[in-house]
Amino acid sequence: MIFGYCVPIFANPGAAFFRTPALTSLDPRAAVETAVEAEQLGYDSVWVADHLMHGFDDAIMEGWTTLSVIAGRTRRIRLGNIHMAQPFRAPAMAAKMAATLDAISGGRLIFFYDCGWQEPEVRAYGLDWPNDAERIARMDEGLSLITALWSAHEPLDFSGKYFSTQAALCRPAPVQTPRPPIWLGEARTDAWLDAIARHADGWNSTPVSPSVLRAKLDALRGACERAGRSMSELELSLETQVLIAPTEDAVKDLARAMVKHPPSKRVEPRRDVVEFLERNDPRPLSAVVHDWLVGTPEAISQQLKGYTELGITYFMLWFLDYPSLDGMRLFANTLLPR
Repeated sequence: MIFGYCVPIFANPGAAFFRTPALTSLDPRAAVETAVEAEQLGYDSVWVADHLMHGFDDAIMEGWTTLSVIAGRTRRIRLGNIHMAQPFRAPAMAAKMAATLDAISGGRLIFFYDCGWQEPEVRAYGLDWPNDAERIARMDEGLSLITALWSAHEPLDFSGKYFSTQAALCRPAPVQTPRPPIWLGEARTDAWLDAIARHADGWNSTPVSPSVLRAKLDALRGACERAGRSMSELELSLETQVLIAPTEDAVKDLARAMVKHPPSKRVEPRRDVVEFLERNDPRPLSAVVHDWLVGTPEAISQQLKGYTELGITYFMLWFLDYPSLDGMRLFANTLLPR
């Protein structure tokens, strides 16, 4: 198993339990320090979300800038953006940025691309927002341009439906050969799944239970079959949330403390979790939470097994107790060695 650490670059406190429910205000420098800590603890990669406005107060660090700083503060750990949104950056510029980061980091980039799904932030910044079908088509064509630029030894003339270049060069080229791994995520539509089968080296799911994940994997398998490709060629990843503590009582205490924060506007509160805590249910929190990793190290070990049995080998982890570092340290000390 491979474990990545998701850097807390936005705050989203409260009972939504969404990514950073214990964090009440963004601290950019502290967020970067957690990435440095993740490398020291033995995590395999660090990941930053890619948004312009996010969290309860719309404050979020820009992804590429943040990743570049982290690259300079670390030496070994791999680097990735989560769902890098095509509408934010023209594909040729994205290719240039990615190649530079791969070169200066010594070949540590994972290129996790997306067509963009949050309309308000895109319109707020005055960027184009086509319909879903066109955004998928733009992402698909954009990936063709990006990979062509990475591999071009001569000036590249690219003429597509949406994007073009005239005698463009992308130097320095990426260090990794034949190129940085390309990841795509989710299992939304047939067109989206077909783009994954054409371009991706890795596939990632947002937090879901094993039963929901199984349905996504079935859809992905169908796309691979349509493309004449073996699904075994894809690295399968789960982005998920972690609430870990030495005892089940400590896990519940952490969750109760998060509920006390004012609710975020970003995501609806998890009523099932709140009600479970309010009635002092004696069962472990995992009895009601099926789409996170939650509990003691032993309990989480068993939950991980449920996902690996479906073929998941990569886990991207959001530690819900941040700004405490206890969770990421306990996970590293008890589960990474296994």
